[in-house]
Parts: sequence; structure tokens; C-alpha cells
Amino acid sequence: MIYPVIWQNNSVLLIDQTRLPNEYAVVEIHRSEDMARAIKTMIVRGAPAIGVAAAYGMYLGAREIETSDRHEFLAQLEQVADLLRATRPTAVNLFWAISRMMKIAYATPGTVTDIQRVLLQTAQAINVEDVQTCQAIGDHGLQLLPTTPEKLTLLTHCNAGALATAGYGTALGVVRSAWREGRLARLFADETRPRLQGAKLTAWEAVQEGIPVTVITDNMTAHCMQQGLIHAVVVGADRIAANGDTANKIGTYSLAIVAKAHNIPFYVAAPVSTIDFELSDGSQIPIEERNPEEIYQVGDTILTPSGVEFYNPAFDVTPADLITAIITENGAFAPSELRKSQIQSVA
Repeated sequence: MIYPVIWQNNSVLLIDQTRLPNEYAVVEIHRSEDMARAIKTMIVRGAPAIGVAAAYGMYLGAREIETSDRHEFLAQLEQVADLLRATRPTAVNLFWAISRMMKIAYATPGTVTDIQRVLLQTAQAINVEDVQTCQAIGDHGLQLLPTTPEKLTLLTHCNAGALATAGYGTALGVVRSAWREGRLARLFADETRPRLQGAKLTAWEAVQEGIPVTVITDNMTAHCMQQGLIHAVVVGADRIAANGDTANKIGTYSLAIVAKAHNIPFYVAAPVSTIDFELSDGSQIPIEERNPEEIYQVGDTILTPSGVEFYNPAFDVTPADLITAIITENGAFAPSELRKSQIQSVA
């Protein structure tokens, strides 16, 4: 099993995802400022994993505060929360985890030491809960997949696997469950420009577990569907609006359009914590724009002539009417029925 965020020896260990697949390296995080940097630079990435990392970041920040005064402690903890919130604006799990940690801090009676202890316990609980959530998502998704053929070929975009969560994965959780039950023939992984999370991370995860995987460039998906190579699409999400509109890695929207054109089911797999019920639709989801270097440079190689301009949105929004179902730890739901997902009945 792959666990990208681990609490060990009073520090957080992160798999450095910027070095995969060529190098497996672990970064040791001791300070909230370093955690914020790790999230922003995508050492840790994927909405659920960011949420877990942020929870630990809140505890690290709490541990750094040198005061025994409760009110002063909470005021400084709010500053830690602001630091972490500023790292990735689209991933709602980040804000969900920080909010949960702050609520616990305010609700915990006793001394500053008491609050710090409970914050660590809460971060560890968020970590464990996310693994259990992903396993439930995988099993619910398995039940939703087409019944024929017996062995399916699934397509995914970006990385929504163990590396993007606390373990097991959301979209790749469905893939893992299908592989476990003998329902998976092959995984197709979109390369996922511009950061190549599919080629680097999804493919790496599949190879680690012996899952047959084929990497294709993003613009090959229509051809593969036309040739009958894809039976279903499963992707993750960074934020889902109340109506089911879903923000995910750039290129997801066009993939959904192509799947619709070929009558191929398009599933979104994500925990309930990724659903932002305060947003009525996807137009309200903030879209992060990242450094244009991701487009014009690969390694040390410059791809474009000088003088050109760049636009680098990290996410796009897939309208709910293109989504067959949204798979959560509480079951699979039509986008129009997302409120039912709030029922707490994790399998």
C-alpha cells in the first residue's frame, strides 16, 4: 500500500511527488510553514491528501505557538490557518480540514497543551478516516461499473490514487477494487498535461501493484473510445458544487464531452468532504492559475519561442449533466441527488 502522508516520530513524512516516477524520496516536515510550502509546490497533491496534510500542518503550527494564554493561542492558530488556506484555492478538502481543526480547537476545554493534544488526535483521525473513505468509495464504484464485458477497460485522468489521498485512492480506489475482484482488464491513463500526473503518478501506482496500464496523451481519448477500447471513465474531483458541477484537473471537461459523445459512462469518485454545498453551481468554484513555466518548459527543455503568452488554469469545471454518477463513501448518487450523500453510512 502507498501512504503519501504519515505521522511518525513527531513529524510528518510526505512522499515527494515532484520526484516520481524516477526517484522515490520522502520529505520530513516539522513546521507549518514547511507544510504550506509542500502543499503549494505540489510535493503533496490531490484534494484529500492536501486535506490530511493541512490537518497535520495545523497541529505543527499549534505546536510552534509559545504561549499558555488560551485566547492568544487561538488568535495565533487563526494565522496558521490563513497561511495554509492560501496555498491551493480550488481544493475544498483543504478548507474543510482546516475548518474542522479550528472548530476542535475552540471547542476543546482546558489548557493550551490540552488543545494541542486534541489537535494531533484529530489530524490522525482525519488521516485514518480518509483511507477508510477511499476503500468505501472503491467498493461502491465497483458495484456501479458496467456489468459487461466481464473484464473492463477503464480510463482515468490526472491522479486520483493513493498518492492523492491518505491511501487507496478515489478514482483509482474504484480501479483497485475492480482489479481485486477480477473485473479489470486494463487501465488507460491520460498523460495529463501540463504536469503529467497521469504519466508520472497514476502509471507509477499501477506498476507498483501489477495493474496493466497504458499511458496515452490527452488528445488520444476520443480515438480510443471510437475504437471501442474504453468501457467507462472514472476521475476524481477537487471541488463539487451542490448541483454536481465538478472541478477537476484541466482536461476533465473535454474528456466528459467525448465520453458523452460515445455513450460511455463518466463517473466522478470523491469523498463527501469534496462537495461544497455552499456553492450552488460550478461557476462559483475558484480556478487556480499556475506558473506558465509548466507549459513552456519540461525539465531543462524550453518548448516555445520567446514572445508568446500563456494561460495555465489548473482545473476546469465539468457540468453535472455530463456526469453519470458521483461516487462517495456513502454510495453513488446522481448529481441532482447529492444532498443524500450527507447521510453518514460509510460501508
